[in-house]
Amino acid sequence: MKKIAIYGKGGIGKSTTVSNMSAALAGQGLTVMQVGCDPKADSTISLRMGKPLTPVLDIYRKKVKAITLEDMYIRGYNGVICVEAGGPTPGIGCAGRGVAKALELLKEKGAGDILKPDVVFFDVLGDVVCGGFSMPLRRDFTDQVFVVSSGEQMAIHAAMNLGLAMDNFKRRGHNGLAGIIGNKRNVPDEEKKLYQLSEDLECPIVHMLEYSETVKKASDMGLTVSQAFPGAPAAQDYLALAYKLMGTANA
Repeated sequence: MKKIAIYGKGGIGKSTTVSNMSAALAGQGLTVMQVGCDPKADSTISLRMGKPLTPVLDIYRKKVKAITLEDMYIRGYNGVICVEAGGPTPGIGCAGRGVAKALELLKEKGAGDILKPDVVFFDVLGDVVCGGFSMPLRRDFTDQVFVVSSGEQMAIHAAMNLGLAMDNFKRRGHNGLAGIIGNKRNVPDEEKKLYQLSEDLECPIVHMLEYSETVKKASDMGLTVSQAFPGAPAAQDYLALAYKLMGTANA
């Protein structure tokens, strides 16, 4: 089982990237689990085909110790196991701690042993790396950590901060940053800026996703590219990225 965490600032296309990788790998016959680690609980929305999914923390608040593994997930497109951590009651508590609790519950209920996924993607809010949002950096939760960034100034800034935070965790024996996923937005000198980020962080760019209107159209439909436009080049691009990440996680 490969366990891969994907970080990135809000709005960078991180959840779109992770969901499209999940759909593509599941279409190849792999058992895939995607865990959304964001209080918005919208990571898996394009995989769920309109099915509702109650976040883990919402169920936990109602059931506490009576919560079961079956309460925590549904199966989406291509059989992807969809989980949303959720967050605390608005205005009360810490979102990071909420994510940590949800991940602990999945582990406690034996999600990996029972569901036997070939790969688990943790889709993690990356505007801050504190408390529970740093949980997927721990070696007992993930094998590798990647960050998604475009060449936009705020995305580069957030990725730089994430990389520096991960360096601190690495010095304490946890996972550092394994690579950068370029998610191009057609900004001037985009590749140059991304390669400069790679140099500054001393971290490789593992893949460069080309800007695609097809991805945007599928997203507007609430679907992944694999489902909306199965023969599209973008679908193959996501599959190629997913295989690269799995290869890195296996290294």
